[in-house]
Amino acid sequence: MAELGRLLITGGAGFIGSNYVHLAVREHPDWEVVVLDKLTYAGNLENLQPVKDRITFLRGDIASPADVEQAIAGADAVVNFAAETHVDRSLLDSRPFVRTNVEGTLVLLEEARRAGVKRFCQVSTDEVYGDLSGTDRHSVEIDPLRPRSPYAATKAAAEHLVFSYGTSYGLDVVVTRGSNTYGPYQYPEKIVPLFITNAVEDKPLPLYGDGSAVRDYMHAEDHAAGIDLILHRGESGQAYNLGAGYEISGLEVAARILEALGKPPGLKRFVTDRPGHDYRYSVDAAKAEALGWKPKWSWPQGLEQTVRWYCRNESWWRRVKERLEFRQHERQWYSDR
Repeated sequence: MAELGRLLITGGAGFIGSNYVHLAVREHPDWEVVVLDKLTYAGNLENLQPVKDRITFLRGDIASPADVEQAIAGADAVVNFAAETHVDRSLLDSRPFVRTNVEGTLVLLEEARRAGVKRFCQVSTDEVYGDLSGTDRHSVEIDPLRPRSPYAATKAAAEHLVFSYGTSYGLDVVVTRGSNTYGPYQYPEKIVPLFITNAVEDKPLPLYGDGSAVRDYMHAEDHAAGIDLILHRGESGQAYNLGAGYEISGLEVAARILEALGKPPGLKRFVTDRPGHDYRYSVDAAKAEALGWKPKWSWPQGLEQTVRWYCRNESWWRRVKERLEFRQHERQWYSDR
């Protein structure tokens, strides 16, 4: 694809988005990087503090045509991280997921078409494939999408819109489907940062059902590197899986974190299972690897680094967990579990 000079990164103050912003300014110092973020509960300007002088930040909503029109002006490419992402929240209220993940993606695509951007990269998830439990299969890009949660359904819908704009309007589009991601700056409602911060506070680590659900855990730096490679080298109109190849159960996540922090196993707490819980995701990342992508972080090394980061940045996550949005969700979701 053509050289990029100006990049719009939506959702760049969130978890994976901010990790990608850090990579972008480090690996592409000549880029003009514009970040558009609504700063909802999971968006945090502190995530961009180390690079704030290297980017242009705009506060706005991807579902607002006016906000997107302003942010996309002059952009050569768009990387869309902006999304509602937590399955548990989608089970309580799916409407924000439809607005941001579906309507917001549509607005971005329409403005990208009008602005003549050279490439649109949609950051999706392996959850669009659905549950692989009871099999030893690994999802490949040509598999049908069978989402089973409101969150996953809205991400699948967004993908269909992205590919439709490629077919109908000739927009250059690529999609990445990443596995479960962990690392610095992750909002502590997700399993790894929730378990780390709860363990530090000597609070229970809630495990759904019997804790046997497995996920393929990939470090955020590896995920960001994969997205960057697909942005540059991915074939237009194609989807690419990104996964580390580690199938780790919730029980192992809890055990390793408790061991790393010197906390007792008794902090594990089995809670009522999530409705419609998918018990296994696993992707085949050979297509991305054929382009030259290869994860650098092993699961033990990546988790150790992540535990250290949360221990060094205790003030960051304590401020997050003290906010009303976190406390309300914690009470609403776990009070009867």
